[in-house]
Formats: sequence, structure tokens, C-alpha cells
Amino acid sequence: MALALARKYRPRRFSDLLVQDHVAQVLRNAILKERVGHGYLLTGPRGVGKTTAARILAMALDCERKGTVEPAGEPCGECSSCSRIWTGVANLDVVEIDAASNRGVDDARDLRERAMYAASREGGHKVYIVDEAHMLTREAWNALLKILEEPPPGVVFVFATTEPQKIAQQAAPVLSRLQRFDFRRIGAAAIRDRLRAVLNAEGIEADDDALTLIARQADGGMRDALSVLDQCLSFGEGRVTAAQVRQILGLVDDEAFGALLAAVAGRDAAGVFRLLDRLEDSGADLVEFAGGASEILRALLMLQVGAEPAGLTEASRQVLATFQPQLAAPDLLRMLKLAGETEANLRHAANPRLVVETLLLRWVLSDRTVNLEEVLRGTPPASAPAGGSEPSRQRPRAEPATQQPG
Repeated sequence: MALALARKYRPRRFSDLLVQDHVAQVLRNAILKERVGHGYLLTGPRGVGKTTAARILAMALDCERKGTVEPAGEPCGECSSCSRIWTGVANLDVVEIDAASNRGVDDARDLRERAMYAASREGGHKVYIVDEAHMLTREAWNALLKILEEPPPGVVFVFATTEPQKIAQQAAPVLSRLQRFDFRRIGAAAIRDRLRAVLNAEGIEADDDALTLIARQADGGMRDALSVLDQCLSFGEGRVTAAQVRQILGLVDDEAFGALLAAVAGRDAAGVFRLLDRLEDSGADLVEFAGGASEILRALLMLQVGAEPAGLTEASRQVLATFQPQLAAPDLLRMLKLAGETEANLRHAANPRLVVETLLLRWVLSDRTVNLEEVLRGTPPASAPAGGSEPSRQRPRAEPATQQPG
């Protein structure tokens, strides 16, 4: 059975961690200067390297070639100790615990008792990695409190969590006994570059737009991106294309967003109903479409004010270039405000289509910014529908004339 890409290309050194240099440098120097703490709390979004960093720390502490690896403080990643830790094979000195299924006070007491025994190797360390630490009960944290305050020599606890606020609520005294590191969300550009490196190592080609879509959908998590890439490689042979990624993830194509912008720019309310009918017939997720539409408006607004939106496919850029002259920045800002106000209702709506439909119609029928200079010259506003005139309610407000004395 093939090894998943997320496991096959899991970092083996601190220097391999993406955008977590602030964590890597501190842990590397702690190893080098022999100032390793007895407890660490690693927090951050999913898939950014928390558990991986904990494993690398364990590898560096128990590496059989410690002190001979360059740069100093890194594990070799190749000795028998490093290999066992990296692959997750049963190890007496490095124990990984899933707190989601081992969360009770009895589990914590068992962990506390095991931590009292010395490491199997002279001068080695025992490392306990507790994943999903926020799932531990208040009683479990209380059982660990004393050993975290006065740990046995050579014992290191590493807690990883995506929700540190829950630990603060349940076991605030624990936080003062742990060194906390906040992991950053990985940017789309960094994810795209790592995906390209993985594909080069696998000898597989991919479209740039395909990698852009995967990186954007991963939402800052490298593991999620590699899992999606695994799906794409299983989907078909040969080159990974943007069409494949859209089909696997159920994403709406750029043509639909182009049709939406055309309806908004042309004030075509009937076009909104036709577009949503087509999307529903194709099985598209309308909530996902509404989110993508907001992202397109945001990117268009950025272009209007001179900023450069990141993470766009080539097809998206062409759509934006087409409609940039037709929609003014103030109008786009008002539409985005409407989208923000609708977002909460959309998540819990019993009829998502009705909410999306209403939002898009408000975009189409909302008033437009009128350039006063064009009005004075008699030029019709750019957003006016072809062959028609602006409704009377959208006329610019004129300053009241000052009555001259007779």
C-alpha cells in the first residue's frame, strides 16, 4: 500500500518546517545549549506542523548522532532512534497519546506513573507527546499538575492543540508551567511551492492553476493540501489539471463567477436566477459559490485601489480584467458589506438558495456610484444598462441652488 504524501514528505528537521522559523530556532538552540524545557504547549491551526515539530524535538533529544549533525541542534533523521520516532513505531522513550480518546483522569494518572521511569538509554530523554490536548478533562489536568511542576529528570511533555483557549478555561495553572509556541498559518504561496517540490520528487507534472486552487482550498494547512494532492493523483493518470481539482473539490468554475459579474455590471436580475438554476442543476454548493463570489469581489476591489490580490488562477485574472472598468470601488465595498452581513444567516439557513439569491439580487439592484462630471457632460454612467437610462431614484443628489436676491 502506497504511503500517503503527507507522511512520506513529513519534515525530519526543524529547518524543514514551513514558515515556523520562530519555533524552529528556539527549539534548535534549546537542544544546542542544553536548555530544553520540561513542558511545551504547541498551538495553531490544523496541519501546520505542531505534532511534526514535537516529533522532531524528540528525535533531536534522542538522536544517536547528537552533536555531529550540521546545523547544530538538528536530528540526523537517519539513525535507528530517529527512524523509529519519525515512523511512529512503538518506542519506550517517545510516547504519542491522542487526548481525544485518552482524556480521563485514569489516563492521566497512568501517564504520570509511566513518566517516573528512567529512559531506556543512558543520558536519553523520555518524551510524551499529547495531541488534541484541549480534549483532556479538568480532572486529568489536575492529575498532571504536580508532575508538570516538578518533573523527573530527562522527561519532556509536549502538548499540541488547536484550541488553547479551552485549556485556559479548564486548567489555567497549567499554562504557567509550559513554554507556549504559536504556529502560524501557512501562506498559499509557500504551500504551492512545497506542492511543486513534492510533485517534482514524484516525477509528476501539474498546472500552476491546479496548485493554486489546492493551496487556496487548504486554508493554511500543509497536511490538507497534500491530502488533496493525493486525491488528484488517484483521480487519473498524467498531469494534474485545474479541471481535475475543481471536480474533486466540487469547486465552481471561473465562468460562473464571470457570469455573476456580468449580471451585476449589467444589472441583469433575471441572469441571477438563470445562473443559480444552472449551478443547482450541476450539483454545486451554493454556500461555497457565495463565498467564492465574495472573494472575487474582494480581489476586484483590491485591483481598483491599486493592490495585488494573491492566489488567483489565470482564468480568474482574465475575468477580473474584463469587469474592472465596469464596477467602481465604492460599489464593490457596499457589496462586500452586504456579503458580510449575510454570512451568519447563510451558515444556518434552512433554504440556502433563498439567502444566496437575495444577496445576489441586492448586489444587482443596489444603487451605483455616479460620477458627477460625467453627468454634467451628459455621458451615461458606466454601470447603466445598455439601451436604457438610470432609474429616477438613482439620480445624483444635486446641491440646492442658492437663491439670488432679486
